[in-house]
Order: sequence, then C-alpha cells, then structure tokens
Amino acid sequence: MSAHANTLSPARPGSAFSPWTVRGALALDALATGGNGLAYLALSGPLGGLLGAGRATLAGLGLLLTGYALAVGALAARRRPPRPGVRAVVGLNLGWVVLSLVAMGEWLEPTTAGSVWTVLQAALVGLFAALQLTALRRADRVGRSTAV
Repeated sequence: MSAHANTLSPARPGSAFSPWTVRGALALDALATGGNGLAYLALSGPLGGLLGAGRATLAGLGLLLTGYALAVGALAARRRPPRPGVRAVVGLNLGWVVLSLVAMGEWLEPTTAGSVWTVLQAALVGLFAALQLTALRRADRVGRSTAV
C-alpha cells in the first residue's frame, strides 16, 4: 500500500483535467455549478420569474452553489484529491438530485420552464456524480495495479 492511501494518484501529464479523471470530473462540476450559482445571484429577479422561484430563494441558492463550487474547485485543484472528499462530493451531488426532484413535487411551484430546468439540472448533477464515481473507481484500479 502506498503512503498516500487516502489520496488519488495524479493523472498522466496533459490528461489531469479530462472529464474521465477525478480532477477533471470535479473541475467540470465546479465550473458548471459555479456558473449556475453566479447566474442565480446576478439574475435572481428575471430567472425567478422565468422559473417560478422567488428572488430570495434563487439568491440563497446562488450563494450556496457558488460556495459549493469553490469547495469542489479547490478539491479539483489538488494534485491528489483525497478520496473522502471526492466521496463527499459524489454523495452531496446525489443528495442534490433527490432533493431537487422532491422539492419540485412537494413544495415548489415552478413554471413549465422551471420544471424542465429542475429536471435537466438534476440530470446534469447526477451525471457529474456518475463521472466522479467512475473516475474514482478507475483511479483506484490504476493505483492498485501500480502499487509496490
């Protein structure tokens, strides 16, 4: 077992930010989530009307998503993202998917555009979780095959 049992091996040079690597999957998540969060913050009024969400709700979500994106981006920037951190991101992403769909059906009253947006963003976050989990498993296999 290596000295870095709780961290992932760095990818080959030039491929570290491929969506098929842990760092790449995390970076893609951070970019999309950060862009979404900033849009919610900057355009909470117009987007709120389009999606059927209150301005304060979208601004709060914008702050949450921007903070989350910064944390995920910081994890992606590490040469060897720690496995527990990556697993936490996967779990939070899966939780977001479930919460988005439950919220849409239980306590939000979105417009048609808001309903479509909620399903699309939940699907995208689910895709991020799948990419991250797949990359994590691939990194684990590669690490085991190269362990001394």
